[in-house]
Amino acid sequence: MSDVPPDPLPAPYHDLFGFRLLEWREGFARLAAEAGSQHLNRASVVHGGFVLGLIDQAAAYSGLWCSLPGNARRGMTLALATQFVAPVTAGDVVAEARMVGRGGTTFFTRTEVFRADGTLVATGQGTHRWRSGSETVEGMPVTAMT
Repeated sequence: MSDVPPDPLPAPYHDLFGFRLLEWREGFARLAAEAGSQHLNRASVVHGGFVLGLIDQAAAYSGLWCSLPGNARRGMTLALATQFVAPVTAGDVVAEARMVGRGGTTFFTRTEVFRADGTLVATGQGTHRWRSGSETVEGMPVTAMT
């Protein structure tokens, strides 16, 4: 989508696994990745760690959208529960995450992951914490982040 706001912070982990931010708005994020032969395990299906990484990143992004260009929000995952419900084969995998609740410094997420054919392959529930200065949608200037 061309209207996806850019993430002003570098994300080398995304580059490593080819994660792409498809949609990002307050309380929601959609990320995708192309699962290839390099992601297969000994059973010839995509390794769960690849899917878990996608869940973790989509979940975090759902709580880190920022309303001010030039500003950003940062957070960390405190807990992540994952259920694998179907095998992931090579091809596009999409994670859709929603922020389902929040407190003063924490937010809670629910994520679903789908194969290209629409099959649900995994779900995740996360607890995350905003880093100092990231508790509001305005975030903080990227230049002030160290």
